[in-house]
Amino acid sequence: MDSVGYRKGNYGVDAPNVVRNLILLGIACLILSILSYNVFPAKLQWLGNSLGTILLITFLIGCGEGVYMVWSSKVGKFRERERLLDLIPLRGDELVLDAGCGRGLLLNEAARRLTSGKAVGLDIWNKQDQSGNHPEATLANARVEGVADRVEVVDGDMRQIPFPDNHFDAVVSSLAIHNIKNKEDRDKALAEIVRVLKKGGRFALLDFQHVRQYAETLQRLHTAEVKVIGPHYQMFPPVRIVKGRKK
Repeated sequence: MDSVGYRKGNYGVDAPNVVRNLILLGIACLILSILSYNVFPAKLQWLGNSLGTILLITFLIGCGEGVYMVWSSKVGKFRERERLLDLIPLRGDELVLDAGCGRGLLLNEAARRLTSGKAVGLDIWNKQDQSGNHPEATLANARVEGVADRVEVVDGDMRQIPFPDNHFDAVVSSLAIHNIKNKEDRDKALAEIVRVLKKGGRFALLDFQHVRQYAETLQRLHTAEVKVIGPHYQMFPPVRIVKGRKK
């Protein structure tokens, strides 16, 4: 949906600590691989060659996954946000919630599809989940993408969404719910998402873990047309989307 003059915001690198660790692991394995090929005595060279090959393969896998994750953050997730929002067509006058909005990837694209409506981003701004995670970064991206007049950010936990019942026309979320560590609390978040949705309101939730659990929980929460879509490989790890509507 890119148009002339449209600029994308800076949405950081997802799971930056994981990317760093993968690359560091890869570099360490490369160094050890070189040593393995060269330090073993002749009678044990077969062992050095075997270890060196295993370590070299580990280097390629680790660095490859790290590069894939960076590509996912800089390219793949922009494509995936289009796919997700196409699942909940917007007229333009809706009130949309992005639960766990981070730096505003879904939030700002939802706002770009609105005219008289508004997109609200809710987050606790955890920098371990996304580099540079801060409400000011979210608003800066909204300004870059030209949607600041249709965006609002709110500090809050999706397990206790600070809005009344039947408030939003649509709720979206990307790579956020899995950060809640236990199923009971994830179920609370899903129940809150349904609570704040208007009757007939639609949801689309993207994640790489627990998506089928989300679908099972949502089916018990007065929802309809619940469907899991994916996996999709433009993001790493591969992601799925669960969509549906409130009865």
